[in-house]
Amino acid sequence: MSPVAASPQKVSKVEGIKERSNFLREPVATELRQDTTHFSEDGIQILKFHGSYQQDNRDNRVKGQEKDYSFMLRTRNPGGFIPPQLYLAMDRLSDQYGNHTMRVTTRQGFQLHGVLKRNLKTVIAEMVRNLGSTLGACGDLNRNVMAPPAPFRDRPDYQLAWEYADRIADLLTPQTGAYYEIWLDGEKAISAEEAPEVKAARQGNAQGNAQGNAQGNAQGNGNGTIIQDNEEPLYGIHYMPRKFKCAVTVPGDNSIDILTQDVGLVVILNAQGELEGFNVYAGGGMGRTHNKEETFARTADAIGYVEKADIYDFVKAILATQRDYGDRVNRRQSRMKYLLHNWGVEKFRAQVEGYFGKPIAPMKSLPAWKYEDFLGWNDQGDGKLFLGISIQNGRVKDDGSFQLKTALRQIIEQFQLPMRLTANHNAILYEINPADKEAIQAILNQHQVLSEAEIDPLERFGMACPALPTCGLAITESERALPGILERIRGVLTKVGLKNEHFVVRMTGCPNGCARPYMAELGLVGSAPLTYQLWLGGSPNQTRLARTYTDKLADAEIETELESMFVMFRQDRKRGESFGDFCDRIGFDALRTFSVQYKENPAAFRPKQGASRSAGASSCRQTYTTGSKVKQISRASPCEISRQTLWKITLNSSNNQVCQGALQYSNPSQELGWWCSRAQASKASFGTNVVRPKWYPPKNFLEHQIALQQ
Repeated sequence: MSPVAASPQKVSKVEGIKERSNFLREPVATELRQDTTHFSEDGIQILKFHGSYQQDNRDNRVKGQEKDYSFMLRTRNPGGFIPPQLYLAMDRLSDQYGNHTMRVTTRQGFQLHGVLKRNLKTVIAEMVRNLGSTLGACGDLNRNVMAPPAPFRDRPDYQLAWEYADRIADLLTPQTGAYYEIWLDGEKAISAEEAPEVKAARQGNAQGNAQGNAQGNAQGNGNGTIIQDNEEPLYGIHYMPRKFKCAVTVPGDNSIDILTQDVGLVVILNAQGELEGFNVYAGGGMGRTHNKEETFARTADAIGYVEKADIYDFVKAILATQRDYGDRVNRRQSRMKYLLHNWGVEKFRAQVEGYFGKPIAPMKSLPAWKYEDFLGWNDQGDGKLFLGISIQNGRVKDDGSFQLKTALRQIIEQFQLPMRLTANHNAILYEINPADKEAIQAILNQHQVLSEAEIDPLERFGMACPALPTCGLAITESERALPGILERIRGVLTKVGLKNEHFVVRMTGCPNGCARPYMAELGLVGSAPLTYQLWLGGSPNQTRLARTYTDKLADAEIETELESMFVMFRQDRKRGESFGDFCDRIGFDALRTFSVQYKENPAAFRPKQGASRSAGASSCRQTYTTGSKVKQISRASPCEISRQTLWKITLNSSNNQVCQGALQYSNPSQELGWWCSRAQASKASFGTNVVRPKWYPPKNFLEHQIALQQ
């Protein structure tokens, strides 16, 4: 008996739509042939499983007229892999049938926007024929499986993460023939052959079937994970209660936000660099609903360790637990995170073990998680290079002199490079011959594509969802608003003496959390038109949930609200403490109390002449030895703006001691070391044609008093 049939309560409307769909065929197949601009409500729900959302451009809405309907198509490409053939096809399709842009998603896929209903079949068929797929990119099933995008060829753990992302994606791919029947008239796509153990796992017990033993034959239903005589042996007629998200990573690499996944696997190697098994996390998820406190963002729990031979059966066991026990009545409670929250880890683990057929071992020890974006030129480890390119909010476009779309097309056409998309909606080109580096960089320079050193770090680490005008769930602006908001945040930081500070800012136009704002140090979540919730206290490495600081912050009040907390941050931070860690440590009550005091009398909190902003330093005086001279520096302005002075002195120093000393008193940050290294490498004098990042203008420097003593 199916979980839906067994439910004593009336299930949600969507469950009935799935049941009537004949395994995702109807009403999409029928309505696609109709001469209309859009699908019915039932059709919209089933269309999601095929990788498409029906949208309308709200900027073009006119009362009394039909909506300006179009469709978004999303790729399913495990680990963010985009072969050159597929990229060039999508580039061409976006111009011929879309809105002339492509968008990198936060799950390492591509989205095409603006496709009309009459062109859907043509576009999807062309993508599939060029090694792509949209099947399962949306809907109540497993979505795109994520993996770290860095192509380190000398790191077996990174290569294994890619391999198992592909295999888990194959295991959980829908088996219905609907996709190829509807979009390719039954023509099957040319794809890589599935691993034999993946096929075995879909048929029953992978390890037992592969060995051909009696236990394997007895477990033909995979301990209850397999639905016999069903077109969908893992999903059944009702598929999953809600979306299901998986990722595979390596110890320490949190480039894919591992704790936000329904299932997160961590590759564990032995001392010889061979795969032993996987640590497993489960129960993460970002989506929530405003004013519905029973909905919330949640980080994943540690579940245990699984040997490599058992990993497919274990993934099936987790899938079956959610499939059979996830809430199919209230869709707001249907994600697996709520099952874990309601049951607790021990009950959840026990149920998974029942499907798995054996106990789950304890987790292996892991290093601390760290966020990496892999931007810039890097060594692959096999003599070739890779290049990480920052893409503002993931939007690949040509806009005036900024010609990213043209540049990428030229590079991929000329050099036939594969691409890996990142979870921070950037792109990595790899397999680059060192001899081609200069030519590739010249193309980027010619088309005004900035390097990572030329981009404000707020932009580099920031993310926004598309939101208005096309997302049907958007309450307010996000992608179109974030660049301007980041500039305003930079202005406030500069005003209070934190000009080079940066932290993770993420923004969404609704509470569903597509850009994962609840993991950010500063999150803005749309709550009303031009109004946002303000979330604070996430960690720089995305290992801790932020919390709601303000429920309704008007766009016009953002600077006023942030100024006081930035002043407190400058004044009370610990050495090396990030903004998110500071907010979490100091607490929201302290932030609010300080805000009231600051707004009553801002002048009282202006830094006094010679006062230190650097936590842990009692004064702004530091002695350096450079050759036979001693340089003693005292500044009228606080320590945080000492980088200009460091630059000037470092240019005239003969060794590294200036920079080493600087780190002892100035607030440690990534930029400080960068400035020191650039200054020492420069042949120019301070104030002349020294190369500086564009986000750090060489004007209006605060003056410093420099005393030189022997």
